[in-house]
Amino acid sequence: MRVIVDLNRCQSYGQCVFAAPEVFRFRGAESLEYDHVPAAEFDRAVERAALACPVQAITLGRHTEAVTEAVADADAVAVEVR
Repeated sequence: MRVIVDLNRCQSYGQCVFAAPEVFRFRGAESLEYDHVPAAEFDRAVERAALACPVQAITLGRHTEAVTEAVADADAVAVEVR
C-alpha cells in the first residue's frame, strides 16, 4: 500500500498516530512523519487511520501504482534527456 499525506491539509490532530503508530508519528510538537510504503501487515491500521483523519488528509493507493508512476516518470525524463 502507498500512503500520501497532504501536509498542507493536515492539522496535526494525531488520529492517524493513534490508529497506526507503526506508520505515523510526530516529530517535535506538530511535524508528522510517516512511512510512504508501510509493510503489508499494517494495511488495516493504515486504512483505519485514513478513515479517522478529520480533515481527510490521507490518501491510500496500491504500491504497484507507485512503481508504475515512478517508471512512467523515469521514462518521461529519459525521453526529455535524449
